Amino acid sequence: MSTINEFFIQYGYFGMFLAALLAGSLVPFSSEAVMGALLIATDMDPVLTVVAATIGNIAGSMFNYSLGRLGDLEKVSKWLKIKPKRMEKAQRWVNQRGVWVGFFCFLPILGTAIAFVLGMMRTNIWKTLIAISIGKLLRYILVASTVVALF
Repeated sequence: MSTINEFFIQYGYFGMFLAALLAGSLVPFSSEAVMGALLIATDMDPVLTVVAATIGNIAGSMFNYSLGRLGDLEKVSKWLKIKPKRMEKAQRWVNQRGVWVGFFCFLPILGTAIAFVLGMMRTNIWKTLIAISIGKLLRYILVASTVVALF
């Protein structure tokens, strides 16, 4: 088992929260791997593990959303090294579909961009939070259910 997973295992539910927070923010990280390691290597409750992961990952996305609210399209494009035309395209896509695209913030890489764009567009924070929460919760339920069923 990797040293990183051992660190998160040592801290249990808080470790799961931290892993998910990192994965939900700007840090490329696999909280699903940590969840799998925790559920296989410990006797942690799968429901509480899902709760810890979901709260941490939501916090990471809301951090991205907040950064988006602070920035403008040009600054964020430069910072993320994304061409302005791509950011504008993402912004149009979100405009057409509304705040509920926050559901897809669970997707790797794309989810970070979605949260940023939602923040830049100053979408309703409560609707954004709900949309993001639903997607993240369902993803972690699926991961935990799969791990528990297989192991």
